[in-house]
Amino acid sequence: MDRNSYEALHERVAWIDLSGRGKIRAMGEDRVRLLHSMCTAHIEELVPGAGCYAFFLTAQGRILADAHVFAMTDYLLIDTEPETKQRVFEHLDKFIIADDVILRDFTKDYSTLNVEGPHAEQLLRKLDVPLAHAPCSIAEWSHSEVAHVSYTGQPGYSFFVPCEHMDECIAELTAAGAVQADLATADVVRLENAKPRYGVDITETSIPQETQQMHAVHASKGCYIGQEIVERVRARGHLNKMLYPIEIESFEAPQAGATIHSDGKEVGTITSSAFSPLQGKVVGFAILRTEALKGGLTLNGANVGVRRGVRQAP
Repeated sequence: MDRNSYEALHERVAWIDLSGRGKIRAMGEDRVRLLHSMCTAHIEELVPGAGCYAFFLTAQGRILADAHVFAMTDYLLIDTEPETKQRVFEHLDKFIIADDVILRDFTKDYSTLNVEGPHAEQLLRKLDVPLAHAPCSIAEWSHSEVAHVSYTGQPGYSFFVPCEHMDECIAELTAAGAVQADLATADVVRLENAKPRYGVDITETSIPQETQQMHAVHASKGCYIGQEIVERVRARGHLNKMLYPIEIESFEAPQAGATIHSDGKEVGTITSSAFSPLQGKVVGFAILRTEALKGGLTLNGANVGVRRGVRQAP
């Protein structure tokens, strides 16, 4: 972890290179109808400049991927994890039959740069960047689009920048006072802010309710793939396990998959963790059996506490 960029994310502002994130454009007259029926969010409610956080589910209600979906004037922009870009593209393409929808993967053509920290908005105003303040909203600036989403959970914005203008954008951000933060450092701050990540804390074995990210699921939007399972779980009102932000009284972060115990029994596993210099302990996420919260939790002899609230995207 880089101390300078860690301090910048907490006290000033830093930029993070997230260029590997998948970027897909859905174009055509039927793009809204298709996306609305394929994900958990209410795409039909989006007006140009608005966006949302959503899950793509299997018919069994398992999470294939998460994404930000932004409504532009003549297309929908889908922003997803590097590892799920191809999966989302193929999942959508499979259901295009007689629809007027064209998908284009432009991940290699555009970079993703996040500007995050308590002074992020102040810095972007210095550069005359038009800021969209609603969560997941998006605005055009110069050659780029700027969306109000954050990787770490700090105040922040994502820039979708044509690759040929990436160096120019970085130079402007650096001249304005932003320092580069590496991904490992950004992940420490993400965990401090209890912000889960798909592919790490949320996986294809998860169902939406287990993630505590139910703002991704519109309660009354109508049919979509996996809805029957989501509604069945909602009606049942009980989950055997859930994702929880945790803290461990230790200086050494355990590996993913490390086992948490209660009264000698295995009750959960670590999904990700890191030592937090700010808090002086390990922070992270774990999948825990819900009944285990009533007792004391330990990992390798160290006390494990459950923190309040999972941070919502963006």
